[in-house]
Amino acid sequence: MLAVKAPLWALARGPVPAKDLATAEPLEGWRRLSAGAGSKGERLYDWARFRLFRLQQAPWDHWLLVRRKLSKPDEMAYYVVFGPAATSLEALARIAGRRWPVEECFEAAKQEVGLDGYEVRSWHGWYRHVTLSMLALAFLAAMRVNLAGQKGAGDLAHSSQLPSACPRSAASSPASS
Repeated sequence: MLAVKAPLWALARGPVPAKDLATAEPLEGWRRLSAGAGSKGERLYDWARFRLFRLQQAPWDHWLLVRRKLSKPDEMAYYVVFGPAATSLEALARIAGRRWPVEECFEAAKQEVGLDGYEVRSWHGWYRHVTLSMLALAFLAAMRVNLAGQKGAGDLAHSSQLPSACPRSAASSPASS
């Protein structure tokens, strides 16, 4: 999935901005679906998809996936999706919802292992820094799981409720509150 801002090709309509396409009534209608569990329960949004005209061949297809907030229907997020034509709207919403855990992982890496603390002048230097930072984050996560298992915290070992290894982020972690 790809978040978009550029004009898109809607079937038989030519280039259309994503916002204009999203204000049209979708063929399948808007559906209230969960984007996954969040810290305050299920993250419910209204979802719709619009077929885009690309040079796809069966069994593949392109869509504009639109997520609309329940409390603010004018606020929408757009994703360009390429996948099997038989993919359901529920599956697309679930996949789009996987963005949050990835962002949380990168935020933890910035706070705990200095992912954002680089000053490199080459791609190789940047690549090395990111690789070592993510390796350090994986090591810390494995150590937390190991320590939680030793303390008999069974279910906690697979939870995001483990305290952060970094004092700066520990104050904002769910386990410290």
